[in-house]
Amino acid sequence: MVLVGLKGLKMSDSSMVSLLIPIYNVERYLEECLDSAVNQTLKDIEIICINDGSTDSSPDIIRRYMANDGRVKMIDKANSGYGSSMNMGLDAATGKYIGILESDDYLELDALEVMVAAAEKNDSQIVRSDFFLFWSQPEVRNQRFYWVDECLEGVIDPQTETDVFLRKSSIWSCLYRRDFLEENDIRFLETPGASYQDTGFNFKTWACCTNAVMLNRAFLHYRQDNEASSVNSSGKVFCICDEYEEIVRYINEHFSSQKHLRGILSRMRVDNYEWNYQRLSDDLKKEFLPRMHEDILRDEVEGFVDERYFDPDKMLLRRLIAHDPELYALVVEGRKTGSRKGLVKLLAAKGGIGSVLRYFRYRILY
Repeated sequence: MVLVGLKGLKMSDSSMVSLLIPIYNVERYLEECLDSAVNQTLKDIEIICINDGSTDSSPDIIRRYMANDGRVKMIDKANSGYGSSMNMGLDAATGKYIGILESDDYLELDALEVMVAAAEKNDSQIVRSDFFLFWSQPEVRNQRFYWVDECLEGVIDPQTETDVFLRKSSIWSCLYRRDFLEENDIRFLETPGASYQDTGFNFKTWACCTNAVMLNRAFLHYRQDNEASSVNSSGKVFCICDEYEEIVRYINEHFSSQKHLRGILSRMRVDNYEWNYQRLSDDLKKEFLPRMHEDILRDEVEGFVDERYFDPDKMLLRRLIAHDPELYALVVEGRKTGSRKGLVKLLAAKGGIGSVLRYFRYRILY
């Protein structure tokens, strides 16, 4: 198998794992990331660095590692975004398994060895491990996330253990069998920039998977203090919407008869749209809210909403977004006060007694 990158890069020797590292202007963190890759206890790996047009010293750092370790390879390309970079990496990969490592994160040194052993033992399509939230400033701190715990451990079928769809996507703490990705046409949406492109990929992997192994151990350190990773810009406001359009397309093409996936989609959309909304500046909130309302209402009109995937409070918020988005915006603001009294006081002050009455009507009815 011969794959060519922008500079005529050719890779033909297969490895057990292809570790894909998308890179854009991360000179500050890249050495720590690459050190954790080249020093893995599993040696039968290829490390594919996809340089997305970096303007800092990142390409020079990669070349230095290439000179010292033949397993390190680089696809050097013009800037075209995360999705494009990841698809180039998938095309270049020769490994039995695909791993993803973000260039400002790093791995425990036995991560790939342990994950491959679990995949081989259970003939799994996906291996999922836990991760640490990691801060390097003002002092080094790691906090385990507990995506995987004793309640979700061992071999599972995501078609029955559907909770995996609703947890943080975090594709960089997984190992995927490459033939599984290829047979199911699982790729990234190629939109500009680097916001939310893991959302559609994550959904597709769980939708197609029937054998996944959950490891109750954290291997990846997921950096929280990289200020360059913000999504709070006008060019990224609607990226999450593009991902959900892609998920709908994929369901229609591959799973048109499986209604439970549409129900899961409706819950995921509420979670992800809310998360996006709450991270935006006030001006961008106003820009995003009408689209948020339109898309979540459409899920209801088209019969996608499945109450099995909603707790009462999440269903309340979903109905507010779909039927009274201005009240939803006030409720989100009011909940920041941390008390029911504070919420009601803010509703009355900014929306009048009518907003208070509408809020309690929604609570009573739904």
